Amino acid sequence: MERDPKTGTEAGRRPTLADVAAAAGVSRALASIVMRGASGASPATRERVLETARQLGYRPDSRARLLRSSRTRLLGITFMVAEPFHGDIVESIYAAAEDAGFEVLLSAVGGRRQEDRAVETLLDAGVEAALMISPSSTPEALAVLARQVPVISLLSAAAVPGVDAVRSDDAEGIRTAVEHLLSLGHRDIAHVDGGSAVASAERRAGYEESMRRAGLAEYIRVVPGGPHEAEGIAAAGKLFADRKPSAVLAFNDRCALGILEASWRAGLKVPDDLSVVGYDDSQLARLDHVRLTTVSQDAAGLAEAAVGCAAARIRTEEPGELVLQPRLVVRSTTGPA
Repeated sequence: MERDPKTGTEAGRRPTLADVAAAAGVSRALASIVMRGASGASPATRERVLETARQLGYRPDSRARLLRSSRTRLLGITFMVAEPFHGDIVESIYAAAEDAGFEVLLSAVGGRRQEDRAVETLLDAGVEAALMISPSSTPEALAVLARQVPVISLLSAAAVPGVDAVRSDDAEGIRTAVEHLLSLGHRDIAHVDGGSAVASAERRAGYEESMRRAGLAEYIRVVPGGPHEAEGIAAAGKLFADRKPSAVLAFNDRCALGILEASWRAGLKVPDDLSVVGYDDSQLARLDHVRLTTVSQDAAGLAEAAVGCAAARIRTEEPGELVLQPRLVVRSTTGPA
């Protein structure tokens, strides 16, 4: 396809902000800050982007600018398509947003679609706030985004200026799970953690602290895992090869399902031979053939708090961090030691 020798863009096509960002060697979000005259870019970067825009013949879309200057009543949501609990939260956000007078625009994150691309889609649509479920962006990227629209981080504590956090108390959730297992007579309780997943460190620390408080420090066993079924299966294999505990506390429901699968393959009966606890209370946990004991993060409560936080930010209020208390949901995968 022919390209304009002066601009490097396809011949006959109007240069876009993405073209300017690529030619100037900056992110699209940073280029947007410069073109809107907002703060957040260094003088050298601002000059480079403006000069690049001039050379390419870029002109901002006046219609898009008009859209951004008016109230769209639109909330943008980024979420991971592979995470069932994210779907539960999204469903609840729709109801909370409607009650608050907002519409919702979804932008999925997956293996072939990164979070920055999902965010760009929301900005292009003129959202008034971005609700990001378990965001994976760097603090620097979140800070840049927060200078453009209010940003609410769900399920993750975000120590970033201008970014509000709505999450559940992970340490408290783990404590209730450990106390439940202790009440059933369990002492040898292991934890399969979430690896590098959001909230993994908090839940791991909560498990270790709960075991120490119960006087069971010698039983503390953390097996590296992850948020998916395959990682739960692999972690269970390591546990069973070493010394089978009487109970396992998994990072989340999907990891717990992997542990259940490994238990069935090993000929173990749940909960007679092994009690298993998950985290999230996702739709998977409620299936009749699973009936997983799990910690509920209250998707509806998180959604309502996040929408309320976004509305407050849009009104220029500063709600900060909101921490909700989780609760244990007891089903069929836990029993006496």
